[in-house]
Amino acid sequence: MRVAVMGGGIGGLAAALSLHAAGIDVDVYEAVAPLKPLGVGINLLPHAVRELSELGLAEPLAQLGIATEALVYANKFGQEIWREPRGLGAGYRWPQYSVHRGRLQMLLYETVLARLGHERVHLGKRAVRFDSGEKQATAVFEDGSATTADVIVGADGIHSAARVQHYPHEGPPKWNKRILWRGVTEGPPYLGGRTMVMAGHQNQKFVCYPIGMAGERSQINWIAELSFSEGHLWRREDWNRAANLADFLPKFEGWQFPWLDVPAIIKGAQLVLEYPMVDRDPLPQWTFGRLTLLGDAAHPMFPIGSNGASQAILDARTLAYELATNADTDAALGRYEAARRPPTAKIVLANRGNGPEQVMQMAEDRAPDGFEAVESVISRAELEEVAALYKRMAGFDKDELNERPSLSVSAVHGKSDSRYGAKHGPASSFLSVC
Repeated sequence: MRVAVMGGGIGGLAAALSLHAAGIDVDVYEAVAPLKPLGVGINLLPHAVRELSELGLAEPLAQLGIATEALVYANKFGQEIWREPRGLGAGYRWPQYSVHRGRLQMLLYETVLARLGHERVHLGKRAVRFDSGEKQATAVFEDGSATTADVIVGADGIHSAARVQHYPHEGPPKWNKRILWRGVTEGPPYLGGRTMVMAGHQNQKFVCYPIGMAGERSQINWIAELSFSEGHLWRREDWNRAANLADFLPKFEGWQFPWLDVPAIIKGAQLVLEYPMVDRDPLPQWTFGRLTLLGDAAHPMFPIGSNGASQAILDARTLAYELATNADTDAALGRYEAARRPPTAKIVLANRGNGPEQVMQMAEDRAPDGFEAVESVISRAELEEVAALYKRMAGFDKDELNERPSLSVSAVHGKSDSRYGAKHGPASSFLSVC
C-alpha cells in the first residue's frame, strides 16, 4: 500500500510518521518551500504526548518545551476561580507540554526526513484537485504534475483543497467576532514557572504559558483576546500578520495582578501577531472513495481547551492503525472516520460554547465586581463537572487514557518497536481515542 499525505503541518507529518511506523509506504506533499518554524505556542495534551512518545519522540519532546504542571482560571481581577494539576502531576502516565508550534513542526519534519528519507518529502507541491476511483486516488498539483496512491490524506489545513472540492459551497471559515493577538515575551517566571493561566471572560481574555527558558527567564507565550460587534470587518486569517498594540493594549492596561503583570508581558514582545478566531462547521462525511481528511482540513476548531494540534495527532495515529490492521482498505477508512469524526464534531461545537473556559464566564456573570471566595459564586461541584466533562469529551480523561490500549500496530502483537525505542504492552482490541 502507498499513501500520499497532502500537507506538511503537524497533522500531516504525524500521519507520515505513524504510517511509516506501521510499515506503510508514504510520501508527504507540502505546498510551501522551504518549511519554516512559524507560529507561536501550542499545547500538547497527554493523549497526544502518548502518541508521539509511542513514535519514539518522548526525549526530544521533553527537551522542546515546558512540561505543564498546573492550569489556573482567574477572573479579570486576577482572582483564582479554578486550579488543577496537569500532566504527570495529575496522575497521567504522560506529561502535558507547552511548546513553540514551529519548533514542534521542525522536530516532526526532521524526524520524517530521517526515517522516510528526503526523497519522500516533496516541497512546493500545492494540491489543487483530487480524483478518486475504487482502488486509488490521484492528486493534481498546481504545477501540473500529479501523484497516484492507494489512499490520499487531505491534511492541507483550514483552507483545504480536498475539503473545498467536496464542499464547494461551504464558503470561508466562520468568524466568531473575536480577535486574538499573540506573542512571546521573556519575563520572570510566575506561579512556579510551569503554569498555564487563563484570565478574564468570553469578551476579554488573556492566556499565557511558558514554552521555554532563556537563562533564568521564562519564554512566555501569550494570547490577548477581544470580542467585537457584528459590523466589525476582518481580513483573511494569517498567522504572520504583524499587529498594532493600540488595537488592544488599552483594554488590558489595568490587568496588573499581584502574580502577573499583563500589560508588561504584552509590551515586552518583539513581535505580535493578529488572528481572527475562526472555525468551520462539522462535516457529515470525511472520506470520498480513497480520499480522506485529517486535522484542520477535517475539523478546524477554536483554540479553546488546547486541543487543535492534539486532535490532529490522534487522527494521524488512528488512521495509521486502521490502515495497518484491516485488510480491506475501504473498511479501514470507514473505521477511521467512525472513530474520529463524531468526537471531533462534538469538540468543535463545545469550543464554540467556550469549552472548559466557561467557568470564567460563570464568574463574570455571577460576580462581575469580583468575589472574596469563589465558593460563594461557583460551587466546587460545578467547577469539577465542567473540567471533567470536557476531558471525557476530548479524549483525555485520566483513567480512560491511562487504561486505553495502544494505537501502535506493534502493540497488537505485544511487540516493541525497536527502531524508535518505543515499547508497548499488549492490546487485545482497539478503543476509540474519544
